[in-house]
Amino acid sequence: MRIPTPFYGIYERQLARSLPADALPRHIGVILDGNRRWARSFGESTAAGHQRGAEKILEFLGWTEDLGIEVVTLWMLSTDNLSRPAAELEPLLAIIVRAVEDLAAARRWRLRVMGRLDLLPESSAAALRAAEESTADVEGLSVNVAVGYGGRHEIADAVRAYLREQDAQGRTLAEVAECIDVAEIGEHLYTRGQPDPDLVIRTSGEQRLSGFLLWQSAQAEYYFCEAYWPSFRRVDYLRALRSFATRDRRLGR
Repeated sequence: MRIPTPFYGIYERQLARSLPADALPRHIGVILDGNRRWARSFGESTAAGHQRGAEKILEFLGWTEDLGIEVVTLWMLSTDNLSRPAAELEPLLAIIVRAVEDLAAARRWRLRVMGRLDLLPESSAAALRAAEESTADVEGLSVNVAVGYGGRHEIADAVRAYLREQDAQGRTLAEVAECIDVAEIGEHLYTRGQPDPDLVIRTSGEQRLSGFLLWQSAQAEYYFCEAYWPSFRRVDYLRALRSFATRDRRLGR
């Protein structure tokens, strides 16, 4: 149903009031998709689309903060994206670094940068690490920034870290095979210490996860939104949360 523009404000406020506080997710994962298609639809450059997408993040985090969500994970760049032409990738990395630095400078959110930073240019990786470290003492909404991220890479990194830990403790491979379990792997994921995502939102109309939080999203609900990320509105967000709140989450019970 298309709502006339003058009534959107009223509709949005009613939608926000209808959300039960005890039915909101603790952790939301977001696949920020559609920057390039947004740019093409407006006759803009690819870099302009990525820049508008970066600007949307501050707005989105403000909405999330107001709702009292504990954790949000933003997928800004995948390992697959690293194969894009240098003419697109270099400006995109610069935009991402500036966006993360702006988030850190706001001093409102605690950042955790997650992904294969070793695959990025050293200057970009160093800037991202510095931004994360500068928010270590910030309380409030935790924001995971996934850059150079792939779900399979994360699981491989977790297993690798676990095996190294066990090796340092002098355990044999046979002993490790006997004691390894799901909880042990979970403690070595990029999101260790955080609740698993309850809701994963993907913009742009694509209906797949593309490897996002593969391990952690086993019990997550999914919401696919037609809007491109730069055009994602608060009302779109509230609709996703309304959809989540109405689902019967039995979690296998």
